[in-house]
Amino acid sequence: MTNDRSIGQNLVSVHDQIAKSAMEVDRPLSDIDLCAVSKTFPADQIRLALLEGQRIFGENRVQEAEEKWPAIKTEFPDVELHLIGPLQTNKIRKAVGLFDVIQTLDRPKLAAALAKEFAATGRSLPCYVQVNTGEEPQKAGISPAETEAFVQECKEEHNLDIVGLMCIPPHNEEPAPHFALLHDLAAKIGLHRLSMGMSADFPIAVEFGATIVRVGSAIFGARDITKTAAAD
Repeated sequence: MTNDRSIGQNLVSVHDQIAKSAMEVDRPLSDIDLCAVSKTFPADQIRLALLEGQRIFGENRVQEAEEKWPAIKTEFPDVELHLIGPLQTNKIRKAVGLFDVIQTLDRPKLAAALAKEFAATGRSLPCYVQVNTGEEPQKAGISPAETEAFVQECKEEHNLDIVGLMCIPPHNEEPAPHFALLHDLAAKIGLHRLSMGMSADFPIAVEFGATIVRVGSAIFGARDITKTAAAD
């Protein structure tokens, strides 16, 4: 677990690495957002990051976010909370009420259910389509070959606000080809937001056009492995 001082230092270090990568490929720093992945970390650690000026956060599970974030959002109303983990259809109502962005739209059934909830509540959230760039059978996401048609379906049939694409490369492969694939796919479709890059590879993601990187352990420190098996 990190302390007050190290969270601030880690945020500075992450921002410095983002700036360095952006400069190397002549990208404006203003085009790149940092999403601090706060899954498994308690509210007091999150508040330390908030006090350092961090305002975009990501959570993987609706239930965990529901336990932590309502009170934090009351205290810091300008926070933007992203869902970056799988969304079950039976959790949609809670997710739409709590989150500000859905990064893991990954199947037609979920698109239809989100559209129904948005219509019922009048609260429509920006969405990223999650692309399974490695076509891993155990991982969620639309296959690259089906992404363009799925985005069109989301927009035309469900009137969803699809702002970009998101991916999680296979953990045992070089991330660069996957980031390049997502970049080219988004350009082909006409989407301008790319959520890619985590603690181990976000500088590379910036070089390949990421507009938001999802960084957790590089900010908050190592996670308790008994709480999560997923990397960030």
